[in-house]
Amino acid sequence: MEATEIRKLAALEDKHWWYAERRSLLARQIKGMKPGKVLDVGAAGGGNTRVLRANGWEAVALEYTAEGAEVAGERGLQVLRGDATCLPFEDASLDMVVAFDVLEHIPHDGRAVSEVFRVLRPGGTFLVAVPADPKLWSAHDVAVSHVRRYTRPELVNLLDGAGFEIESVGSWNVLLRPIAAWRRKKSSGSDLDDLNPVVNQGLRMIVASERYLPVDKLPGVSLVLRARRP
Repeated sequence: MEATEIRKLAALEDKHWWYAERRSLLARQIKGMKPGKVLDVGAAGGGNTRVLRANGWEAVALEYTAEGAEVAGERGLQVLRGDATCLPFEDASLDMVVAFDVLEHIPHDGRAVSEVFRVLRPGGTFLVAVPADPKLWSAHDVAVSHVRRYTRPELVNLLDGAGFEIESVGSWNVLLRPIAAWRRKKSSGSDLDDLNPVVNQGLRMIVASERYLPVDKLPGVSLVLRARRP
């Protein structure tokens, strides 16, 4: 992806309902945790990295491409270039790793998960978000370079096989799943578009209502998993 396109994506990340509510999801996941050293894998525009920093974490953004690292650096983030399957950190050196919407881009996702296990300290936390359900595969996935979508058992088995203890796993973006499924049947590319502000706010309010509803066991558009290195 060219630097110009990465900057467009970073600008979209600042205001789009999906990214905004994903940041809120991360903030809820880390609430009450003692801050330490954290790696945000595939940081993109750095929205999640900024959430981590705002909550007292010593956060480093990891980007694979020079262009992505450049954009993150321009936003004042501490950033490293690196490959998720060969992380530039010593064994047992991090307290937490966040990989939101990253594993689905990696052909050898097992290697990436094993690397996260290696760099986490015993008791360290791994927070994962991935697109759910191969039945939702569409031109959107192709446009954003996904390799796969995950079922809940597949994601659990992936982390369990690397040695992690699973603490929780649930669905996210459940209420909008019927709309997403309908739209993606008709789509010819990514559906992460710049939206009318009223529509954008309305969609965010729908997804935000899931914070108060017992819907995380129902099928959603994404899966969110929390795991710990023993």
